[in-house]
Amino acid sequence: MLITVAKIGRWIEISEISIRATGPRDLDHDATVPQHRPHPFARKRRDVSRLSPRGRVYYAAMDEADVVIAGAGVVGLAIARALARAGRDVLILEAADAFGTGTSSRNSEVIHAGIYYPQGSLKARLCVAGRDLLYAYCEAHGVPFRRCGKLIVATTEAQLADLEKIHAAARANGVELQRLSAAEARAMEPELKCEGALLSPVTGIIDSHAYMLALLGEAEQHGATLACNSRVVSARVESHGITLRIASTESATAAGETAALPSDAEAVRRGDASSSPRTLDGAEAENVTELRARLLINSAGLYAPHLARRIEGFPAAHVPPAYFAKGNYFTLAGRSPFARLVYPIPEPGGLGVHLTLDLAGRARFGPDVQWVDTCEYSVDPARSARFYGAIRQYWPALADGALQPAYCGIRPKISPPNAPNADFRIDGAATHGVPSVIHLFGIESPGLTASLAIADYVAQLAAQSSGR
Repeated sequence: MLITVAKIGRWIEISEISIRATGPRDLDHDATVPQHRPHPFARKRRDVSRLSPRGRVYYAAMDEADVVIAGAGVVGLAIARALARAGRDVLILEAADAFGTGTSSRNSEVIHAGIYYPQGSLKARLCVAGRDLLYAYCEAHGVPFRRCGKLIVATTEAQLADLEKIHAAARANGVELQRLSAAEARAMEPELKCEGALLSPVTGIIDSHAYMLALLGEAEQHGATLACNSRVVSARVESHGITLRIASTESATAAGETAALPSDAEAVRRGDASSSPRTLDGAEAENVTELRARLLINSAGLYAPHLARRIEGFPAAHVPPAYFAKGNYFTLAGRSPFARLVYPIPEPGGLGVHLTLDLAGRARFGPDVQWVDTCEYSVDPARSARFYGAIRQYWPALADGALQPAYCGIRPKISPPNAPNADFRIDGAATHGVPSVIHLFGIESPGLTASLAIADYVAQLAAQSSGR
């Protein structure tokens, strides 16, 4: 069970709701969430609460929290777990009606080795550290995973030089890869066509939903609370914290609407939108409540730059523009011809149309790179034409009609098309000068792999901001 927050007069209603998990493996399967702990406000402000006739608990419309995390994706949940274990009172606010329904559940579910990223970058450091933490966490908590390994293939002789560059980058990051000749690669994967390959034995796959459930359960065991249908619409920096304005989104999600970008998102993406909080219409204003927090952690993924620009008193110069790179996936009808993941040479904006496996052994291909201005999650079947061409570079036997549209995700980019991929940005007070805010920008791949290491990094920033 989860909770949702709704404003009723002067009171905030905290009520239980059921959820359904969505994502690449099964977009319709149910998920069971551990029972949530008492709301942290109840422990601190029992004098302002009361019990309704329906057994639901109400709290005063202006209350106080220690740490508020905006966004219940895999990174937000990992941060909540880390901070709750450290003794902080944590409230997670999620605009959707369930956790992990965005980028966290619309990806390849790969545990990355840490191969491609520039030496010393946050992506490189946190991916390598996070990979080891993640494998250990899965083993300790019974999260399904498999170290299946990955082949990075050169499909032409000209690409062999690219393989050498990838090999050098991996070594610089402390990742050991094995060079393979074309014959050695085909001995491992007989259906493969290549001129040479690199084997990454530490790459794996994970059940991302089970992982997020485990993170949430552990966070709740240490007192954290998740409030769904609760969107932070604006905020104001105060002398000793931050005041948040939270809107209930329950009516929209109950009607089955897909979460969309705010109306001025394209201006935010261009970087020329005002940093002032927008004026809410009458219906929204009626469902908005205010909450004071000592610390806001902006882990809103695609929406993180938008939220940052809605914080009054936060310097807009420290907010990057947002760009959205949609990645479409197609599944393979029939049995997978490969036992390992197969990746081509990376392309601008992504890692190329690669073959990944789920834990049941089913194959899927993607993601491609489709730059978009809005967030919507339909897959155009016509895009399969490009997929057939890309896949047949390393698997010529792919039959016509074998690909089925599956799902898509959207990468939260902070670098524009044709520019080098930006590093993760995890900005605390040392960067922007505001002790009550930590922003996470551009947390795309390898965010899932790096999530536990990112959480530890943010926990250190949070401790510094509070003097703990």
